[in-house]
Amino acid sequence: MENIKRKILVLSGKGGVGKSTVAVNLAVWLSMQNKKVGLLDIDIHGPSIPKLLNLEKELIQGKDDKIEPVKYSDTLKIMSVGFLLPDDSSPVIWRGPMKHNLIKQFTTDVNWGHLDYLVIDCPPGTGDEHLSIIQAIGNTDGAVVVTTPQQVSVIDVKKCISFCKHLNLPVLGIIENMSGFICPECKSKIEIFKGQGGQEMGSKFDVPFLGKIPLGAEVVLACDWGKPIIQYDKNNQICDALNSAFELLVKTNKFKENE
Repeated sequence: MENIKRKILVLSGKGGVGKSTVAVNLAVWLSMQNKKVGLLDIDIHGPSIPKLLNLEKELIQGKDDKIEPVKYSDTLKIMSVGFLLPDDSSPVIWRGPMKHNLIKQFTTDVNWGHLDYLVIDCPPGTGDEHLSIIQAIGNTDGAVVVTTPQQVSVIDVKKCISFCKHLNLPVLGIIENMSGFICPECKSKIEIFKGQGGQEMGSKFDVPFLGKIPLGAEVVLACDWGKPIIQYDKNNQICDALNSAFELLVKTNKFKENE
């Protein structure tokens, strides 16, 4: 971990808000800025990173007593428990100590090399995996928190922000995902989920609000095909929103100034 300059957790207190999609696109975006990036998936019971990057058939290899992460590109390396499973229908039925040991192994025994950024995709909630990764990686820059506008999501995500503050883990910013639906015909934005969940939380907890990411058919297809939308479909409102959010993340937290 001492060879990694910046470590960013992607969190959400609730499942189904698109947290892994945000983590994947953030890691790919950073790698497109000529940064050396690692993406670590610690969602042990529901690893989706291999699917989102079309790496489902990849197998990890060992070299010199180290685990070699899967190479997505010259500037992006991936590690996930999904690479260890025989198929995508195999469940991981583990208690806390086994999950802790695997997360520790992913941080100490993986040959990450020298990285500018390590993006860590966490499972929903505030449980064993989150405590284990914070303990394993030591100093971290903080967390990006993902929510959707609706109150049922906001209630759980507020707990996530309180969790961060309790552990003195900086919240680098809030992203409001699925913020409106882009009509595939007229390209207008339809507000499906009512509310201003991300902005309200930013104001209440005094943390940066990074922006709203709309939902559209393009991002659904991109996830199913394993092609990150920020890399393969740049000319749309969703990609513009992601670019703006990630640029604000870097600017707000002054990452460039300290590199």
